[in-house]
This record gives sequence, structure tokens and C-alpha cells, in this order.
Amino acid sequence: MSDAAYFVPIDGSNPGADIERFQPTAHTVSTWAPTMQHGAPPSALLARALDRHGRRPDARLTRICVELLGPVPLTEIEVRTRIDRPGRKVELVVAELWAAGPDSTARAVARGTAWRMQTTELPAVAHAADAPLPPPARGTVEHPDADFWQTGFVRTLDWRTITPIGAPGPSAAWLRTDVALVEGESPTPVERLFTVADVANGVGSKLDPAEWTFLNTDLTVHLFREPTGEWVGISAETSTGPDGVGMTAGVLYDEDGAVGRIAQTVQVRPR
Repeated sequence: MSDAAYFVPIDGSNPGADIERFQPTAHTVSTWAPTMQHGAPPSALLARALDRHGRRPDARLTRICVELLGPVPLTEIEVRTRIDRPGRKVELVVAELWAAGPDSTARAVARGTAWRMQTTELPAVAHAADAPLPPPARGTVEHPDADFWQTGFVRTLDWRTITPIGAPGPSAAWLRTDVALVEGESPTPVERLFTVADVANGVGSKLDPAEWTFLNTDLTVHLFREPTGEWVGISAETSTGPDGVGMTAGVLYDEDGAVGRIAQTVQVRPR
């Protein structure tokens, strides 16, 4: 296993291929259980497949939705990618992660869909509804709930806290990692963002993770601007209903300002 990557390609790196196989490393391990992956690495691997499959210089991904169909195991996974709806102005790209289940039968464990839209130069109408976050340099160098989260994926992240997690209102932090998504590759801007985007429900939670679990079943990201730089900012807050169902809503940033929004469905349970 690589010490510097979340996934190692089994058949060699072949970005954009219809089918690829990977071995996850220990850096992907979830906080909730040592037998499954955190949602961020497989989400980023799906984003990689969606972003690189049939990539065009005149178009980019604008909305990416990831469905986590069940625990993503720490075993070999296969990524299958296709274009479901081709088009010159818009096209729909679909990717699935397949892995062996408990009975050794292959099954889809996560699915991603993305709209790719044709772009054009319109700087005169550029506008962001959300104000920029204070820069990473103004954040606090710390790791939230350090004793609890010191395992697997979360341990690979570099944090700069802007608004403390658990404080009233949205919490905010900058995150980055020097661990490669795929061994031997440099991440695209979308891959870099998705490597940390799934952490939004942790940033936005008001619950003590030692007493509660709050796993998300999905994440949907809308990007009105392609992100730049190594830091990804997240400002998020989770709302929870009386029946244990929650929703995290947040804004995603680079150091130039907001780039899009994220939403996640969350299942809340006592430990």
C-alpha cells in the first residue's frame, strides 16, 4: 500500500477509461468503522472518473451527485464510467464503484452522476452570492475533536478553522491534503475539492461524535465556478428533524471566493 495516496491503480493509471480497478489504502478508512472507507475518498474517485471521461476543453462539470449505496469496503474496487446523455451543449456522465459484497458477489457500492456543460467567456456577468471566507492564514491550526478523529482519512487532512465546529450558526474551515487521490497522479481542481467535500457534514454538525453517529447517504455539489488552489473552504450547518433525519447545507470556497454549494442527507443515531 502507498503511504502517499488514497488509491493505487491495479492495472496502471488509465484516466478516462470505461473501466478501471483500484486498491484503497489505509488512508481511506472511515471514522465510523475500521472495515469501510470514509465517504470522501470514494466520492473523489467517482468525481475523477466523471471529470476525466470524455473530457472536453470547451466544457466542464457543473453538478455532481454522489449516492453512497452502502459501506464501501477496503477491498479492490472497480470504477465503471459512461456517458448516458451525450450532447454538444450538455451531457450526463455516470460512474459507479463496484466491489465484492459479503457473499463475494460484485455489487455497486456508490454511484455518481454529473452534468457537463459547454462554457463560454462571460466575465461581465460573473457574480457570487456568498461573501468570501477569511483566508486560511487567519484560521486556527487545529483538528476538531482531535482524540476522536485521529484515524484513517480524517487524519490526512490539514485544517484551518475559521468558525469553531459546534458553535451557533454555520461552522467554517479550510482543508487540504498532500495525499494523492490516485498514486502517481496530480489531482484536477474538481478532484481536489471532492477529496474533502464530504467532510461538510462533520464541519456542520452540532452533535458530539462520541455520543452520536451522523452518516450521510449522499452529497450533491453545484459548481458555478471551477475551483483553484490547494485549499478548499467549507461553511456548513446541519439541520436535524425529530425523527433522526438531517440535512447538511453549505458553501464551498477557494481562496478567491465561493465556488458552489453542497447538500447532504444525514442519518442521525445514538451510539
